[in-house]
Amino acid sequence: MPEKSNAELPPLPYDYDALEPHLSEQVLTWHHDTHHQGYVNGLNSAEETLAENRESGDHGTTPGALENVTHNGCGHYLHTLFWENMSPDGGGEPSGELADRIEEDFGSYEGWKDEFEAAASAAGGWALLVYDPVAKQLRNLKVDRHDLHALWGAHPILAIDVWEHSYYYDYGPDRGSFIDAFFEVVNWEKAEEEYQKSVGHFES
Repeated sequence: MPEKSNAELPPLPYDYDALEPHLSEQVLTWHHDTHHQGYVNGLNSAEETLAENRESGDHGTTPGALENVTHNGCGHYLHTLFWENMSPDGGGEPSGELADRIEEDFGSYEGWKDEFEAAASAAGGWALLVYDPVAKQLRNLKVDRHDLHALWGAHPILAIDVWEHSYYYDYGPDRGSFIDAFFEVVNWEKAEEEYQKSVGHFES
């Protein structure tokens, strides 16, 4: 049976207390070390089940394992982007080509942000700014869980996790204040990097 490379939990790109007072050290510790690690573990476990089923020819547990790959894989990938989408030196507004594209596709930065915040306020999982390679434009997505209402082929550029474990310790039920706090630490340089990666692949 061929060996499978196991997913690994990436370290935070900053100290656990680096985003205070906007996100607390305690929340980042729980969120990264427990929740994100759980998705990594779930993905690896599902991959192991699929490999065993292929070898044995018994696929009774395969449908559930495939669902676990999707759920935990999306959870792992989106959390990895979420950590990188924040920085102690973040905040402000985008600049450069991403800012120009936001204005082109949404009419204005304010128009984009209002729509993104509406998605984040209503989502049961994530709000994402993505590049849609079919329509060749930026879109906001309201994603429930990690994968429900996703868009095939879209490349995430900016992600905010609005599961309750992201903010309840710091903000209680006030999700709006957490969304505001995210924009105080948002890493537009990473978003620009992901945007350039997308358009470089699909529009070159």
